[in-house]
Amino acid sequence: MRLTSSAFAHEGLIPRRYTCDGADVSPPLELEEIPAAAVSLVLIMDDPDAPAGTWDHWIAYDIPATTTVIPEGVGSLGTPGRNSWGRTGYGGPCPPSGTHRYFFTVYAPDTDLGLGPGAGKSQLLDALSGHVLAEATLMGRYGR
Repeated sequence: MRLTSSAFAHEGLIPRRYTCDGADVSPPLELEEIPAAAVSLVLIMDDPDAPAGTWDHWIAYDIPATTTVIPEGVGSLGTPGRNSWGRTGYGGPCPPSGTHRYFFTVYAPDTDLGLGPGAGKSQLLDALSGHVLAEATLMGRYGR
């Protein structure tokens, strides 16, 4: 499986538009080579460079496995999970200082995860355990 964005290259700089310093809208994402046996897709965006430990910016699951394009500023995507701000939806890069890495990871599980809205990343990763057919990661950087 492959995950790309027309807004930035893997390991490239995330444009200000997609951050808390800009419009704070989600970037466009494209998926290729999703396994035919995938039941759904899961998206996690996180920042492992946050001072207090990994910060979860965006969590969504039960995304239809037929999804190949996630448009910029998508308002609704599958079932929304709870990010580190304690809310659902996208929260763009907003590092307190320095340049941080932001990982967009998509998983293709072979089963329905059975989670209701608002699940956190640890719940999601537990549900995914042993069920991931493929995963793809796109990493971008943003600094102030």
